[in-house]
Amino acid sequence: MNLLSTILLMAPQQQGGQQSGWWSFLPLILIIVVFYFFFIRPQMKRSKDQKKFRESLQKGQKIITIGGIHGRIVEIQDTTVTIEVENGVRLRIEKSAVAIDNTQTIENK
Repeated sequence: MNLLSTILLMAPQQQGGQQSGWWSFLPLILIIVVFYFFFIRPQMKRSKDQKKFRESLQKGQKIITIGGIHGRIVEIQDTTVTIEVENGVRLRIEKSAVAIDNTQTIENK
């Protein structure tokens, strides 16, 4: 915030001590830019990466669902995935419920 106050203090003043119209919008513009780069852009990148991951799912791949269920992909359809958990139990889940690849968590640790 120190940089913002410095910029505002350096702004040219009109007669009567009022700031020009453009300079009065500078704080709002800076807030929008900061909000975009720290919140919107990273969220869009995460969403894009998740979509790419879900489109690249393959049969036999180990996954973890959003609910924390670990399994191996047995069958892939348009919007659903059938996974096999322990002892041959099969579950059909939505692709949107697939969180991460099991091998990615091992490599990142």
